[in-house]
Amino acid sequence: MKRLILLVLLLAGFASAAEITGEVKVAGRKGEVPTYVWAEPLDAATAAKPGHFVVKQLNKEITPRVSVIPAGSVVDFDNQDSILHNVFSKAKPGDFDLGLYKSSRPVVFRYVNTYRVFCNIHPQMTAVIRVVPTSYIAEVGADGRYKLDVPPGKYRVTAWSERAAKDASAEISAGSSAALALDESQYVELPHKNKFGQDYKDYQAR
Repeated sequence: MKRLILLVLLLAGFASAAEITGEVKVAGRKGEVPTYVWAEPLDAATAAKPGHFVVKQLNKEITPRVSVIPAGSVVDFDNQDSILHNVFSKAKPGDFDLGLYKSSRPVVFRYVNTYRVFCNIHPQMTAVIRVVPTSYIAEVGADGRYKLDVPPGKYRVTAWSERAAKDASAEISAGSSAALALDESQYVELPHKNKFGQDYKDYQAR
């Protein structure tokens, strides 16, 4: 009887885990740009599990510059410089402005959205936070390959990079592979405004 119970438990463990694998090909890429994939369950109402993340401001840079996080997650914006920063995003819904601060300030990212994050004082300080409706997230490897560990079921797998004209997605079952394609050939980096919609001035002196 004990052996039977152990066998059932082992089989249940094998049934509770699966993989989604594949490759993301990117056209028109210049330089090193992070690419992410995530899998959103289609046949079960599985809520994303929020996490707690830290985004640093150090040496007048924001690190990591690109993040993909589950909806509902908290991000601590941790100013490790000896000077003030003012981190903000105009993306709606969920826009925020942390004001001038030292130390750390948290933001709860409740909405699925792409947040372009800036410092109101230093225009070179930029970041992108993509908020997605799932916790099954992975960064694509340098070889273009990815792997997501998921429960059995059907999923919408999405690939994204900040420079791609649009996301790429496919609907597959766990245990399958999906090849996805992104196009960055039309990307043009444009200067951004400060939080008042004005050009940055005299930021080098600060």
